[in-house]
Amino acid sequence: MLTALAIDNYRSIQSLVMPLTRLNVISGANGSGKSNLYRALRLLASTARDGIIAPLAREGGLNSLMWAGPEEISARMQRGEVPVEGAMRRKRSRLRLGFSSDSFGYAVCMGYVANDNSAFSLDPEFKRESVWAGDFLRPATTLVDRDGSVVRRKAGRAWDILTSSLPSYESLFSHIANDAACPEVFTVRERMRDWRFYDHFRTDADAPARAPQIGTRTRVLHPDGRDLAAAWQTIREIGDHDALDDAVADAFPGARVEIEAQPGGLFSLAFHQHGLLRPLSAAELSDGTLRYLLLIAALLTARPPELMVLNEPESSLHPDLMPALARLIRRAAKHSQLWIVSHSQRLAAALEDDPECNAIQLEKVFSATTILGQRALERPAWRWADNGK
Repeated sequence: MLTALAIDNYRSIQSLVMPLTRLNVISGANGSGKSNLYRALRLLASTARDGIIAPLAREGGLNSLMWAGPEEISARMQRGEVPVEGAMRRKRSRLRLGFSSDSFGYAVCMGYVANDNSAFSLDPEFKRESVWAGDFLRPATTLVDRDGSVVRRKAGRAWDILTSSLPSYESLFSHIANDAACPEVFTVRERMRDWRFYDHFRTDADAPARAPQIGTRTRVLHPDGRDLAAAWQTIREIGDHDALDDAVADAFPGARVEIEAQPGGLFSLAFHQHGLLRPLSAAELSDGTLRYLLLIAALLTARPPELMVLNEPESSLHPDLMPALARLIRRAAKHSQLWIVSHSQRLAAALEDDPECNAIQLEKVFSATTILGQRALERPAWRWADNGK
């Protein structure tokens, strides 16, 4: 389970260290930085998947996504006695992302390309990467350290050089994770690859989930929900089928869902509702009903991930569904660590009834995203490999 997330210099987040528990609810006003927090976590996950360089370039490169405010906001600026303005920077401009967990931690620091002659001006460089054991990074707990092109691994009290020619545009996960001498890197990479993000279930008239699809065993619902029927049937056969039925009945009393197999191996969803003479197909369901069924399939997955992140799951749902959705989320949190980014006060309040719920409310102070009420000494212990310099 992740215990802390740290972000430096990403859009509205100048510096943030957020404590995490089994169930985390992120809320705040529009523009407080919820989307930036979510996107930063997705960027961090991309280092272990398809790579972080391309996603950063699609966001416009470091120039577009780095914190645009002054390096330090003085008390006089906050009181309005002097204008908000920059000064000579004392630290190098770096994007820093990292997490700690109950077993391993990982952090990455990225900066501008040193070679000004390169045509790939939007590609940042990997400056530092670290993998450690325990709650936060320190010399005694560091297992693998990447500084520029050099990657070292702790060997007793000494260090072994694994490579001194790692390209500046590639993560250590791309070269070291399959090295038998570095099982820690492999473990961290595979755990990060298992993180699951849901933020855009398609429910429009042409959504794939509304049409019959080829049915194969589907233990993980696709991010856009295209394989809903197959995922539903998989849960029914090898997952918690009672929880599946309970979730439907909790949200839609008297209703049930069946999966019908059609010629050619196609699966289609049939929604039986009290008072109707025939079931409704997925094509006939309202956007809200279809979205809720997608959330059920995602949360009751036949293969629970270590971490699942839902971005605004309440979208297009009636407020009366929030208590049922909260019960569904709390049930899923027994098997996975959950992040819920939400605008819904009703959903957040229902989730906060869980004694393990970690309610985080974001706010902006001089355009910088902060955690409401968090004092300096309440931040989780955190240290960057380059000490933020």
